[in-house]
Amino acid sequence: MIFITGPYYSGKRAFARALFGWSEEELAVNAVLDAQKLAENEDNLEALADRLSAHPVVIAVEVGGGVVPMDPLERKNRERAGRLACLLAARAETAVRMCCGLPEILKGELPCG
Repeated sequence: MIFITGPYYSGKRAFARALFGWSEEELAVNAVLDAQKLAENEDNLEALADRLSAHPVVIAVEVGGGVVPMDPLERKNRERAGRLACLLAARAETAVRMCCGLPEILKGELPCG
């Protein structure tokens, strides 16, 4: 599994599409999009990470680099999203962080095309 993370609008989806030559529809079928949202209200993050890592690509918005929410539930969901990202990165063969449309390989190697 390739785990792709980064801030909103950093080019995560475009990178995945270009990497595999997928259309937008193929991306929606083959990848998990917005994995951080799946962590909301999820108590068993290990099981969620196991299920998600069965997909070829998992994309999540990086949520830890900003203002800490005042709302306790929002803080808890942000913490869950961060913990899920750590679990996914640990399970991934390749982990990529996107910034300004540029990929930074954090772990592993990109597949040869």
